Amino acid sequence: MYHHIKKLMYTVNVGEPDPRFGNMLLEQFGGANGELAAAMQYSIQGLNCEDPERKDLLMDIGTEELSHLEVVGTLARMHLKPLKKQKDIEQAEVDPLIVIAGGGGVSLFNSMGDAWTADYLKITGELDVDLRSNIAAEARAKIVYERLINFCDDPGSKDALQFLMTREITHMKAFTLALESMGKNPFSIGKIEPTPGLVDEYFNDSTGVGDEGEKDATGPWNSGDFKVIEFPQLEQGVENLSNGGSKRSHKREGTTEKVKKTA
Repeated sequence: MYHHIKKLMYTVNVGEPDPRFGNMLLEQFGGANGELAAAMQYSIQGLNCEDPERKDLLMDIGTEELSHLEVVGTLARMHLKPLKKQKDIEQAEVDPLIVIAGGGGVSLFNSMGDAWTADYLKITGELDVDLRSNIAAEARAKIVYERLINFCDDPGSKDALQFLMTREITHMKAFTLALESMGKNPFSIGKIEPTPGLVDEYFNDSTGVGDEGEKDATGPWNSGDFKVIEFPQLEQGVENLSNGGSKRSHKREGTTEKVKKTA
C-alpha cells in the first residue's frame, strides 16, 4: 500500500532558477543512478525477498527513494520553469526535448535525453548479491550528487542536494550492515563451489611498461594467498597450467563422466 502526503520529505527552495542546471538534475530523476531506478530496484528486490527482516529494509528504503524522486523532480522542475514561459528559439534548439516535447517540465529522461529503462535495475533474486548491488548503487548516486553540488551556485538547491547525498551514505551503511549480519563468507556466492586452485590464481594479463612509465604493480589483490600466473604460462592454455600438484576436475557437457587433468 502506498499513501502520498502533499508535503516534500525535504523542503526545496530555489533562489535563482538555472535551466541548464535543471537539465543536469534530470540525471538523478530518470538516469541510471537516479532515484526512480533505486526505488524500483529495492522495491522489486523486496517483493522477491523471503527474509522478512531484510524485506522490511528493502521496502523501507525503496519507499524512501520515491520521496527522493519527488524532491529531485521538484527541484529540477523549479530550475526548468523559466523555459515554460520563455519563447527562446535558441534555447529550444539546444534542448527541444525539454522545451518543445516536455513544455519545460520533467520527464523520465536522463540529462542526455535518454529514456529511463528497466535495464538500469540489478535484480538477481539472491539476497546477498542484491545487497552488494545496492551498496554500489548508493555509492554511484552519492558521487553524482556530489558533482551536481559542485556545479550548483544556488544555496537552496545545494541544501536539498546535500540532504539527498547524505541519505545515500545512510543507505550504504544500512545495506552493508544487513549483508554482514547474514554471516556469509564474502566470497561465498551461490551454491556451486569455485574450482580449487584456479580460484586463487591471479592472471598478470597487463604487462610491459606504459607510455607514462606504468609498470606491473603488487598489492593485496595479487599477493598473499594468490599465485601469480604470468603471460607466457597463460599462452599454454589455462587448463594446461601446473597447479601445485593439485588436480582440476572438468565435467564434459552432456555426460556424467568426469575428466581429471594434471599438467
